[in-house]
Amino acid sequence: MQDFLAWMNETPWSIALRESFFVWPLIEATHVLTIMLFVGTIFMVDLRLLGLAFRKVAVSEITSKILPWTIAGFGLMVITGLLLFYAKPLVYYHNLFFRLKLLILIVAMGNILFFHKRVQSGVNGWDLSSAIPKSARASAVISICSWILIVVAGRMIAYDWFDCEKLEQGGLLNSLASCPNSQISMLVTE
Repeated sequence: MQDFLAWMNETPWSIALRESFFVWPLIEATHVLTIMLFVGTIFMVDLRLLGLAFRKVAVSEITSKILPWTIAGFGLMVITGLLLFYAKPLVYYHNLFFRLKLLILIVAMGNILFFHKRVQSGVNGWDLSSAIPKSARASAVISICSWILIVVAGRMIAYDWFDCEKLEQGGLLNSLASCPNSQISMLVTE
């Protein structure tokens, strides 16, 4: 994996992207804005499921109106996220917050699949009810917590507190970040 990412890091497009004065900030800003769109629309549904907002609106109505926006936000978020990773693959690969973000993202995506496949399939029975099933409420809580943690971990990626050059060789954090030995690390930072 390290060799592939080192190769990707040196491709002309990767270099051009990370050194771009206008394109890099545009992609990064678009990524943040699409996260806001995606997470914001998910929170609207989650708050309805928890009975904290939109109580008079049917769950099916709110999901049908918001889902297209959620999907659009998700698509743009993934595209811009992949471009950001492509620009700095070695930096992100060894970043502990990036790894944490991916792990929580797996939980969040699993929760989305669970909700849409299992919970939402029975929505006709409780669509306008104030007694939302426990599984729907639990899914909403998991969703809100996951997306808050993803946003926080994503924001923490920018800090270099746990960069390979700063970690103790052979230490636990060094191992968790899959830091290369010091000779390779010197090549990555140049």
